[in-house]
Amino acid sequence: MQEIHKRFKKIMVANRGEIAIRVLRAGHELGLTTVAMYTYEDRYSLHRYKADESYQIGADDEPLRPYLDIEEIIRVAKMNDVDAIHPGYGFLSENVTFARRCREEGITFVGPTPETMERLGDKVAAKIVAKEVGVPMIPDSQMDLSTEDIALSEAKRVGFPMMVKAVAGGGGRGMRVVREEAEFIKSYREAKGEAKTAFGNDTIFLEKFIENPKHIEVQILGDNYGNLIHLFERDCSVQRRFQKVVEIAPSLTLKQETKNKLYEYAKAICNHVNYSCAGTVEFLVDADENIYFIEVNPRIQVEHTITEEITGVDLVRSQIVVAMGYGLSHKLLKLADQNSIECSGFAIQCRITTEDPTDNFKPDYGTLIAYRSPGGFGIRLDAGSAYAGAQISPFFDSMLVKVTAWGRTFQGASERLSRALSEFRIRGVQTNIGFMENLLHDPTFKKGACTVNFIAEHPELLKMPRRQDRGTKMLRYLAGVIVNGNSDVPFVDKKRNELFRTPHVPAFDANNLMPLGTRDRLKELGAEGFAKWLSAEKQIHYTDTTFRDAHQSLLATRVRTHDMTNVAKSYAQHFGDKLFSIEMWGGATFDVALRFLKECPWKRLELLRGLMPNVLFQMLL
Repeated sequence: MQEIHKRFKKIMVANRGEIAIRVLRAGHELGLTTVAMYTYEDRYSLHRYKADESYQIGADDEPLRPYLDIEEIIRVAKMNDVDAIHPGYGFLSENVTFARRCREEGITFVGPTPETMERLGDKVAAKIVAKEVGVPMIPDSQMDLSTEDIALSEAKRVGFPMMVKAVAGGGGRGMRVVREEAEFIKSYREAKGEAKTAFGNDTIFLEKFIENPKHIEVQILGDNYGNLIHLFERDCSVQRRFQKVVEIAPSLTLKQETKNKLYEYAKAICNHVNYSCAGTVEFLVDADENIYFIEVNPRIQVEHTITEEITGVDLVRSQIVVAMGYGLSHKLLKLADQNSIECSGFAIQCRITTEDPTDNFKPDYGTLIAYRSPGGFGIRLDAGSAYAGAQISPFFDSMLVKVTAWGRTFQGASERLSRALSEFRIRGVQTNIGFMENLLHDPTFKKGACTVNFIAEHPELLKMPRRQDRGTKMLRYLAGVIVNGNSDVPFVDKKRNELFRTPHVPAFDANNLMPLGTRDRLKELGAEGFAKWLSAEKQIHYTDTTFRDAHQSLLATRVRTHDMTNVAKSYAQHFGDKLFSIEMWGGATFDVALRFLKECPWKRLELLRGLMPNVLFQMLL
């Protein structure tokens, strides 16, 4: 089939934070103009500044909803001549309506076609595809769970323990394990409500709960011409409440025979629907290495970094290249067949979040007082807005930065990651770093033998030493003393402070004449004579910049003309014969007077000249 190429000029990311930055970087590397979108809450987020262009979406009082507003996103894209939109992960990345609206408006959606997403993005629909190609399945509900009575009837048929899952779910949201019939209705309602809030779709389904399995996913990459390859597997078994915490590639413990089956199943499902772009097929593998299909994620995954590390394939860049119509064998990709992909070494990814593991992983937010990140051979960081002074918002996901370590051996990668975690210094908010360090040192983790219940079954992982954070405490104390004084000091010697007071300047005395100054000399000698006089002077002549510098630089917009005229006459009387000039004018002075103080700068000049007639005025050019 002949390739049809559509070279993009401008690409927009319909997302925020770390994944937005990741896509923007890939776009820059391909020579594309990049566009970011942000809500008012995100106006200082780094993804906005990493793009060539950025535009606010939604009203100022809407921190989150605009990221799910399809029509608003498309409006911004069309207004700014965007060729393609990359959805990242989360938000609208699996929304078929969004993909379809992009196509209707002539914008390329960087992902599978809407038809493919319709068959795979919906977990129930994806199971139909898996059944059609003979992939093993977990027993699940077979009816539309539109009412609680129908849902309960299906739950009894599937059997307990079982899972309530959101059709449009992801990241563990809209999922509940139900072990007894008495718990079902409550979990059903909670899952629907959470799914509606997170994805705008409250459709759910049920499936049998497999005890203590491994969670394995296979990375897929396809083009528009029927070519499809896998990029090996990721072990995502270390989870908490169905949210992945640490991911490993490749799996340490699975037999090669089992891995080969996983690859075959994943490719069979994707080939059946003509899958293109990057995607992930997810499975559960029980203790006997029986395989059960879970779902397909038709998008890039949070944990794509570890696959990139072991294969050397840039998945995000590949997505964009495929979306432009290039085949896998094209020189931009050089992925002609499965043999062109090699697995080298091991990679581990940790998600550093602003959560307190000792308080049930309660999300924390506030200002990052200090931020120091690690580096070194084999360490990769994918961060959003992580820097000293950054504001961690309560409205968004708590992930701060992803740390990926690569090593020739799993032990080497693990030791490298542990070292990197110890180098972090994050102050101002709680993080899960101590918990991650405990996890990496656990013997079960070191063997790669963790299953999905590992964290729940090992509460000792949450027992970690509290960091004393002496530096931050000292800074806060000093700041408090400077602003509020030290309540521990019972006596203050006020006479001692008088040593540091500025000299007293007498008030203007109407009985005394103004001393003759340089302006008087200029009027007497004329410009040429004044210049000759100054050239012959041996002594140093001084210019006082107070009337410019004090309000422009030191006190910014606080010093008004009124404040200056209050002291000007006295100033000229006492210092007019001692100064060469008074520098009191500059471009920024003009700006401050007009824009901030709402005053006429020319009127200021006129008033000050009347009050200080004896000294030369000087302007900073």
